[in-house]
Amino acid sequence: MKILSVNAGSSSLKFTLFEMDNEEVLISGLFERIGISDGHYVIKYNGEKIEDYVDLKDHTVAVNILLEKLLELKVINSLDEIDGVGHRVAQGGAIYKETVMITDEVVENLLALAPLAPLHNPAHVLGINAFKKVLPNTPMTVVFDTAFHQTIAPENYIYPVPYEWYLKYQIRRYGFHGTSHRYITDTISEVMGRKDLRIISCHLGNGGSIAAIKDGKCIDTTMGLTPLAGIVMGSRCGDIDPSIIPYIMKKENLTIDEVWDILNKKSGLLGVSGVSSDCRDVEKGAAEGNERCQLALDLFTDSVIRYIAEYYVELGGCDVICFTAGIGENGIATRKRIVDHLGALGAYIDEEKNNVRGKLQELSTDDSKVKVYLVPTNEELMIARDTLELISKK
Repeated sequence: MKILSVNAGSSSLKFTLFEMDNEEVLISGLFERIGISDGHYVIKYNGEKIEDYVDLKDHTVAVNILLEKLLELKVINSLDEIDGVGHRVAQGGAIYKETVMITDEVVENLLALAPLAPLHNPAHVLGINAFKKVLPNTPMTVVFDTAFHQTIAPENYIYPVPYEWYLKYQIRRYGFHGTSHRYITDTISEVMGRKDLRIISCHLGNGGSIAAIKDGKCIDTTMGLTPLAGIVMGSRCGDIDPSIIPYIMKKENLTIDEVWDILNKKSGLLGVSGVSSDCRDVEKGAAEGNERCQLALDLFTDSVIRYIAEYYVELGGCDVICFTAGIGENGIATRKRIVDHLGALGAYIDEEKNNVRGKLQELSTDDSKVKVYLVPTNEELMIARDTLELISKK
């Protein structure tokens, strides 16, 4: 069976088509600048890269080009060969605890939840509607970033603010990257041959989050109401004293929207280093003696270490720490900086094993009480698996 995994943004559309009999990637790609001038797409197929600049008036145009390419390249001979489409959605609120089939009610709920994810949910709906228009009879699902975190207990998701805010406006911790953390949980459980694991999953990319997982269920995570909370990220600040916001608004004569934009897009590694939001650029700057780059790296590392230590205590110990996503999978020096500070927890890194990128591998020394692993994430495959499971039940 062939399943298409889709991640739609407000001006982008990322896709991967899987042959689920062997979970093989048949084709993948990214459409960018949808609804903007200079539309562009890149498609990866058979080890080659196909790209072009075209007018992408809306998501439906992008979907049509995508499907035309699938036929033109003979990846499929008919659109009927696409057995299902799975859509990634950022925010499912407290409504959705698992993947669901798309219905009109589900789409209405996604839009109703848009205030909790104003940049994401409306964009996801654009993608859903574009595919429904072109493939009206193909079963489709929604896979939520927030679903895996719905097992978190109230004492970990309720904020210490007036309780009425939770009742009236759903102000609470939701967490994100749930599809990735769930994939890591399933994979490391299979590798270690047991499900009764205490896992600290570190999804470290331009956006980053950490999750505490026990017996396959998430009990805590770093991101909150929005993806702004938690560890230091590429351009997001992570946890800060909220009183900074009114203080800097008065000092710089800024609006709340301007401050919000700064905290999301001009803070984190970028804001401190003044160089880049890309960890590789910041590491290069630090190696060349840029003190602000070194400070940015130290802040990032310390924020990750603090949460690992907190979750170690919360879990009552830890069996395995997993690193994943762009930095987690490729940042050899970053992983070492983090684990070198975790000796008190009994975690030690083997430098030779750690000299690896993007490959499932144990990184810890033989005498490490806490195992350390690199586990490449695959959210697209998780979406496809969920979609296959649901449509097989129909």
